[in-house]
Amino acid sequence: MASLRAETRRTTFASLAACLSANTFLELAGGAAAFAQQPPAPTIEKLIGEGWEIAGYISARENRSLILFKHKEHRFLVQCSILTDVLRDPRIVMSCHELR
Repeated sequence: MASLRAETRRTTFASLAACLSANTFLELAGGAAAFAQQPPAPTIEKLIGEGWEIAGYISARENRSLILFKHKEHRFLVQCSILTDVLRDPRIVMSCHELR
């Protein structure tokens, strides 16, 4: 009787694990597809080349800076975060995103 219960638990656990794995895979695949459809993040070089101006700058810590950009033809700002770390490769990590 005890071995039957143990076998039932293993079968139930295996079925549950298979369902969770399939659901997790579908969620990740859907998330990856949505992520792939997003336009590439702007870079500082691209922003300056397109006429964006620096609206603000702050050194958040000794190795991180934030730059705020504005454009007279757009109703949103772009914030860029720059991290400088000599222990990383690449040493400068930058990310920009729109603030709407």
